[in-house]
Amino acid sequence: MNNRPSWHQYFMEMAYLAATRSTCLRRKVGAIVVRDNQIISTGFNGAPKHVRHCSETGCLRAKMNVPSGERHELCRGVHAEQNAVIQAAVNGASIKDAVLYCTNQPCVICSKILINAEIKTIYIAEPYEDKLAQELLAEAGVAMNLVDRETGVLKRLI
Repeated sequence: MNNRPSWHQYFMEMAYLAATRSTCLRRKVGAIVVRDNQIISTGFNGAPKHVRHCSETGCLRAKMNVPSGERHELCRGVHAEQNAVIQAAVNGASIKDAVLYCTNQPCVICSKILINAEIKTIYIAEPYEDKLAQELLAEAGVAMNLVDRETGVLKRLI
């Protein structure tokens, strides 16, 4: 019996491992950018470098009763997908034609960034209702697949 994880399971578990570094009080998200089964960069959500974390300041969104999926600018944190793209840029690594593994479906802001970064496929473990994000990804030809963490089975979403 082979207990070796598939590549999809392997990279998704790496995304969940990245999420353990998150400093967000509401949702812990991790992202991994991969090309040719090699990790290019990782990211997790949390406050920018040299800025106090929400664990110290409290959650601005919770204080203001901002619902999930709305007013993303009212947050101290940078999304995991954004941090993965930024990390690649800081390190001089192209992510053109790479794929992204993310614990959660990207929001519309992250989707626009991933489209312009020329990510070709997104693999997620947990859907997130954002119709505009899905429409933009579909229009740009970016595939999105749901990965079952247990089996590695894919379900095409876009």
